[in-house]
Amino acid sequence: MAYHSAYGVHGSKHRTRAAPDPPPLFDDTSGGYSSQLGGYPAPGADVAFSVNNLLGDPVANIAMAYGTSIASQGKDIVHKELHRFVSVNKLKYFFAVDTAYVAKKLGLLVFPYTHQNWKMQYSHDVPLPPRKDLNAPDLYIPTMAFITYVLLAGMALGIQQRFSPEVLGLCASTALVWVFMEVLALLLGLYLATVRSELSTFHLLAYSGYKYVGMILSVLTGLLFGSDGYYVALAWTSSALMYFIVRSLRTAASGPDSMGGPAPRQRLQLYLTLGAAAFQPLIIYWLTFHLVR
Repeated sequence: MAYHSAYGVHGSKHRTRAAPDPPPLFDDTSGGYSSQLGGYPAPGADVAFSVNNLLGDPVANIAMAYGTSIASQGKDIVHKELHRFVSVNKLKYFFAVDTAYVAKKLGLLVFPYTHQNWKMQYSHDVPLPPRKDLNAPDLYIPTMAFITYVLLAGMALGIQQRFSPEVLGLCASTALVWVFMEVLALLLGLYLATVRSELSTFHLLAYSGYKYVGMILSVLTGLLFGSDGYYVALAWTSSALMYFIVRSLRTAASGPDSMGGPAPRQRLQLYLTLGAAAFQPLIIYWLTFHLVR
């Protein structure tokens, strides 16, 4: 009995001496900082710590304020330079249109022969916007007509199995280049002839851009009725545009208080107007004849 009891006591003491647990492979960092590595913050704690340091650092605040000031100054400089070359208010004037004006102006471009009053309307020596004056030039119709011409050219090239992005890009760039060259030629002619005119670059760009309407009608008629229809539409739209350009430029160039000028200058202005009008059919034909076969 003594043996068994001694054995039992000895056995129980032996069982209570368990081997120590092996050290963990990774430290538990879920509670914030590790007690063994002294070290690393809990997830999100480093972000909060850095944000608090940034907000509390006066040097960082000064740097942020300085960067904001530089960005604001740069924005002001860009706006100033933009207004220096392009007047946003003047540009808004040429896009002040409505649906009624667009419909009437398109009818005037196609059939201008019955229109009687070609003078622009003024209020306190300030021209009325296009939506209030049918004779006022606009840039909305030329812009939309140019986009429509590019899309119609792509469709025409696709019908003829000649479409490619390069060819379409060439058509669009050529149409823009011709308009810009025409405007530059008119500005140069007015400068060399020393003709006093109320026409700005935007006015000339608008009048020059109206040719896209005739180009669209010519190409569309050619696609529907062949080359014969194209030449008939080309002749009609060209003559209508020439008449419109002559009547519009002669009245718009004088301004509201014009009392006439020297006869030589009036003749030079007339020659420039007639030259610009006579040039329109050539440009329309050059930009559209390859789209109709």
